[in-house]
Amino acid sequence: MVLVRRVTIAALTVLAVACAGCSGQSSPARTGVPGVGAGTAAPSAGVPPGLLTPYQIRAAYNLPPLYRKGITGKGETIVIVDPFGSPTIGADLQHFDAVFGLPAPPSFRVVQPAGRVPRFRQTYNQIVSAVETTLDVEWAHVIAPGAGILLVETPTAEVEGATGFPQIVQAEQYVIRRHLGGVVSMSLGATEETFASKAQLLSFRSAFELAAEPQYRVTMVAASGDTGASGYTYSTKSLYASPVVGWPASDPLVTAVGGTQLDLTASGSRRKPDVAWNLSGGGLSSVFARPAYQDAVVHYGMRAIPDISMDAACQSATAIYFSFLPAARWAQGCGTSLATPLFAAIVALADQVAGHPLGLINPALYRMAAAHDKGIVDIVSGSNAIAVTEHGVPHTVPGWAAGPGYDLVSGLGTVDARYFVPELARAAG
Repeated sequence: MVLVRRVTIAALTVLAVACAGCSGQSSPARTGVPGVGAGTAAPSAGVPPGLLTPYQIRAAYNLPPLYRKGITGKGETIVIVDPFGSPTIGADLQHFDAVFGLPAPPSFRVVQPAGRVPRFRQTYNQIVSAVETTLDVEWAHVIAPGAGILLVETPTAEVEGATGFPQIVQAEQYVIRRHLGGVVSMSLGATEETFASKAQLLSFRSAFELAAEPQYRVTMVAASGDTGASGYTYSTKSLYASPVVGWPASDPLVTAVGGTQLDLTASGSRRKPDVAWNLSGGGLSSVFARPAYQDAVVHYGMRAIPDISMDAACQSATAIYFSFLPAARWAQGCGTSLATPLFAAIVALADQVAGHPLGLINPALYRMAAAHDKGIVDIVSGSNAIAVTEHGVPHTVPGWAAGPGYDLVSGLGTVDARYFVPELARAAG
């Protein structure tokens, strides 16, 4: 399922309203690095107050020191996979960039390798997918402004279970075999238990296995989900009453990205440390055994997610812009659908430093954590317990709590990009 549906599109009628209680305001314009842009909103641009700007997010993750060294993702391409895509994404990205003073990406392409996407209609699935696409493209570009973007649209909705995955796999294999990008961002997923069988789920892994081969070395990144320790049932009308996780985030060949909540000033500095977002997906796979790279930190026999986390909370939502509805609008972007393209863009920066795609980075991430590298910042508070209703009776899925070291809500923690990017390039290179 396209994860933005789960939180950001809770009510389409109020989508354009600024998120009440979100921290942060647009700050005064500052001189940007050439080819990067300042990331501050133009006066009277209509951006709702309270939504985080590119300037704030870049400052929060300590990206300007990298930009000053020319580390912008130059020469790299971020691949973004989204069912249906958005009919106005090219124009919307241009408007977003103009408002925030960002340069256009060196290349922006849209491909549909699994079949032509149906004409846009204002159906729930297509609206949700278009919002998701907007969020993915605009915020991957914010973090790696020098990287090209390849938007891969597929013609079938990805809901729960196997629906949509044959087309996603076909599209990803197309991209990987043609070396069209070094990192693939997937803000999508389905609860493991909604597949007809373990064998059915495993039948969709071929793109990830291909990406891990030495001649390709493509990094696959996926959102951990926006329903805390639970996940949607096949009907999408209810949540499981016991802990579950989503795939492809649970796949050992994929880097699972969880969510945090930020509390930032107008300049992007932190008022207090990040906390684990209460709706961040996390827990233990029911399909995959614990991979060797988690042996030192996970005391369970199954694959644990997430691996790493970035901003996802709707209390620290970012601004996005789209025009595919009758009235163009600014809206809030949140969920692990935000965290995932943010992190995919961080990987693109590391690819530039390394001089080549890094491939499966998970072993490197856990080595970096074991070495106490400065680029990984521990998240020590928050939990992803969630209230659900079972047979009409309220029930709490207890979830997991953040704490020192690895945990099942924030993973290894979040990133300080100034250090994380060169550290990852060395560790995975």
